[in-house]
Order: sequence, then C-alpha cells, then structure tokens
Amino acid sequence: MIENSATLDAIDLQLLRELQGDAGRSNLELARLLHLSPPTCLRRIKRLQAQGFIERQVAILSPARLAESQGHGLQAIVEVSLDRQDSTSLMLFEKKAVAEPLVQQCWRVSPGPDFILVMAAADMPGYLELSQRLFTQDMNVRNVKSFFSIKRAKFGTEIPIHQPDR
Repeated sequence: MIENSATLDAIDLQLLRELQGDAGRSNLELARLLHLSPPTCLRRIKRLQAQGFIERQVAILSPARLAESQGHGLQAIVEVSLDRQDSTSLMLFEKKAVAEPLVQQCWRVSPGPDFILVMAAADMPGYLELSQRLFTQDMNVRNVKSFFSIKRAKFGTEIPIHQPDR
C-alpha cells in the first residue's frame, strides 16, 4: 500500500542515493554511513518502500560472467511503430509487450516510433520467435526496426537525486 505523504528530507534523499548504488548493504552499514541508529534507518527504508519511492530491489547480473556458462545471448533494441495510435491501441500493444518476459524494458516515446523495447533472447532463432509473437501476429504493428547490441559500454539504473536548497 502506498502512503499519501511524499515529503523527503535530506536524509531520505541520501538514503535513496546509497540504496541505488548498492541495495545489498546491510542496514547496519547504511545506518553507519548516514549517522543514524539501525532502527531509525530501517524505519526510513520501510517508509520509502511504503510510499512507493523504492519499487523493488534486484540483483544486477554480469553478462560477461553469465556468458561463460550460458552463452552470450542476444540483446536487441527495437523501435516499433503502430498503424493506429489511439489510446486503446497504444495500451493494447504496451500490455502485450510488458507481459512478455523477454522484454526487459518498454518505453512509449515521441516523436518517431511509438515504442522502444529492450529485449533479450538466447540466440537469433529465439529472437525470431519473440518477434513473431510480438510483431508479426499483431495486425496494428506497421514497422519494426531492430538494433543488435555488440558491446555494452555502460549500464546504469541510478536516477539523479538532488539535494534540496537549504
């Protein structure tokens, strides 16, 4: 349940910055970094979760290490343009894309294509199967332009958090 109050003080902002950098830190370590007692630190984290500032905590895996045992896989960035852009058509395609486990990110964009998808597949046959499910069988998809990643130079998840004016 998300609480209505959304006031963030300087400590909340610092805590969010620290959690974005490494959410695997122990509560004791975070409390020490922020000069808080461990119970106070934990209460603040629980409140930030309840207010919806922290959606979830995940592990970011190393593609290079996984490739050693799983193979490199295929990463695609895909532009999708629809024939109809009314709100119902956009929502239907978005719902379909979001429900697909191999779609890692779905962005509705403007101008240009209607959507940008970041997709992962085991290999090119896997990508073909995924693209047929998402694009070929959808009568409203007008154009698909796929770009295949050959190297990940940077990957980040941090959102800039600015300190309030004092």
